[in-house]
Amino acid sequence: MKKLIYTLVLFFSLGLSANTVSAADKKAKNPSELSAEQRAQLKKITDRVEEIRSMDKSNLSKEDRKALRKELKEMKNQARAMSGGVYLSVGAIIIIILLLILIL
Repeated sequence: MKKLIYTLVLFFSLGLSANTVSAADKKAKNPSELSAEQRAQLKKITDRVEEIRSMDKSNLSKEDRKALRKELKEMKNQARAMSGGVYLSVGAIIIIILLLILIL
């Protein structure tokens, strides 16, 4: 039983190691303070997202919808990088809970 649990913990930890690499390249000293340039970029992103939400997507081709989804994902990543903060995925929380159960 312990061998199965250790194997699952190893599998989840290796699966989540790619997420921790992207969190290491944050250079902001205080993520709550945005410069004027970052605020302008964030405003531009939110305006574009609102524009995409308000458009009629029923007459778009499959390629256009894919391009919109890709653009939205890129903007989400940019906004997340600007705002800073610590994000924990569901898998990371499960691993933490499992490790606490094993230790205690």
